[in-house]
Amino acid sequence: MKLDGQTKLQHFLQVLAFCLAIGTLQFGFQPDKPYGPPMVYSLLIGTSIWAIIDLGREFFPSSRETGWPQGIWGIGIVLLGIVGGYFIGNFTGDLICRSFNLYPPGPPPDKASDLRNSILITAMAGVAGSYYFYSANKSRYLEQKMGEARKHANEARLKLLETQLEPHMLFNTLANLRALIGVDPVRAQGMLDHMIAYLRATLNASRSTTHTLQSEFDRLRDYLELMAIRMGPRLAYALDLPEDLAALPVPALLLQPLVENSIQHGLEPKVGGGRIAVSARREGARLLLEVTDTGVGPSPGSPPPGQGFGMSQVRERLATLYGADAQMDFGTGPDGGARTLLRLPLAG
Repeated sequence: MKLDGQTKLQHFLQVLAFCLAIGTLQFGFQPDKPYGPPMVYSLLIGTSIWAIIDLGREFFPSSRETGWPQGIWGIGIVLLGIVGGYFIGNFTGDLICRSFNLYPPGPPPDKASDLRNSILITAMAGVAGSYYFYSANKSRYLEQKMGEARKHANEARLKLLETQLEPHMLFNTLANLRALIGVDPVRAQGMLDHMIAYLRATLNASRSTTHTLQSEFDRLRDYLELMAIRMGPRLAYALDLPEDLAALPVPALLLQPLVENSIQHGLEPKVGGGRIAVSARREGARLLLEVTDTGVGPSPGSPPPGQGFGMSQVRERLATLYGADAQMDFGTGPDGGARTLLRLPLAG
């Protein structure tokens, strides 16, 4: 049994407030009687019922998941709490009132009438209080289950996105390899060796949703080396990763679709090729990842190149992982090519 002290304290304070309200109402209906005794009885009966029900339910194994005993014990503990709390509260209340002379002087009150009122108030207040805590506990349990369901759905969605991304990259690379085999078998063999090493590293990365930024840049270097064999001097690249950011977690294979997009739509259509730069930097509480190229860049009037499969995958993964806390901007770069900028929360 593991008690949540903060939650129990909140329940206890709520019960105290409820008992004070009941004691005050009793006094309001019987202003000719003193204020002390009904308040003492109300507090002691109410807190006794609370202790039996709210603390007692923690001893039932069936309450570990839902927070409330299952089956007949769910009702039984309420009845036990009301009956037990009534007798315990009455006994201790009478003892305190006698010890501190809280009873009014004069003839004793109508015990039969007081007993009926006391039982009726205890039963109504006990049932109402128990239903309130049961409803609050059930609401909290359902919210927790909904949170878990959302988390599992997001994880499944991320895995689906990754499984779509990896074949996409593999088919593109194999298509490049096929083209190179016919014109330069030696370079094709070197490219195949790089591809095997790259796929081995990618397979390890794909087994987790995130990896370090250093691992992400290592995979980019493998991929760019692979592409450099095919494009030769038409492709130059630079990777800039500050040492203090290397251990930050990022979604696996996040930047590769951006680099692939720069090569496919920016550098390959350009006769002289160009240069790709990938950098990471910190901006306040955010991590900025930037991919720029000196290719042909976005053309006015043409369909936006940032809406392709790989770029859409990146957007969807960011939205699933970070929601509105992550941003992705695509546009013309400072040297006329394309520029993609990702802003991620550092805590993620």
